[in-house]
Amino acid sequence: MSLAPAGLESPVGAALSCARMKEITIAPLLALGILGAVAIAGGSAQAQQFSADLKTTSGAAPGRLYVAEGKVRIETPVFPGGFFLVDGAAKSAWFVRSAQRVFMEARQSTPLTRLLVPLDPDDPCLAWQAMAERAGAAAPGERWRCDRLGGETVDGRAVVKYRVLSPRQNRQDAWIAPLLRFPVRLEAENGAIVQLENIEEGPQPQVLFAIPAGYRKFDPQALIDRIKQSDVWAEPP
Repeated sequence: MSLAPAGLESPVGAALSCARMKEITIAPLLALGILGAVAIAGGSAQAQQFSADLKTTSGAAPGRLYVAEGKVRIETPVFPGGFFLVDGAAKSAWFVRSAQRVFMEARQSTPLTRLLVPLDPDDPCLAWQAMAERAGAAAPGERWRCDRLGGETVDGRAVVKYRVLSPRQNRQDAWIAPLLRFPVRLEAENGAIVQLENIEEGPQPQVLFAIPAGYRKFDPQALIDRIKQSDVWAEPP
């Protein structure tokens, strides 16, 4: 039985009521805070959106690279009249030829589609290994090795340097920008260099990362099968 007069609460009851009100008020705020933290963590899992010049030591003119939401567009003068589209989440890479209005799997056309991909700056080998397997440049289950060599600076940007060794004993050094979650410099054992320059961070047009409507998929195997059925095909001895 309450000893407080009618219409009034005891000091203990008032304190309990106040505590309950604080729980009711704070609980939604805590929930919103947790959801916000999850949203921020999830958003940081993808590479930052940016564009950059793509330069190599091959003597070719600079190309262009665009990155947004885990996708990469690579334009290089080595492949005039076309561009590469890489989807890090789908582990896919396509070569699109604008003049012919066709697209095809990039496979091993260029190592750029296997190396210039969004990745985990703390464990970059996972992404490189997966793209190499998809391209047929590595057997399933082969393990790449990435040794962290320490922090450096490339064009005023903080990076982490790795020594990368593939199962086929192809060695290269890689400089990865943690904030971009992307390699900004690659140097092969033979001295060949690929580097991103004039990096401009910011939203990229989504149309850059889509195969244009009306383009058809080119299947090299289907072409080979048609040739085999023609008079010009001769079975090897």
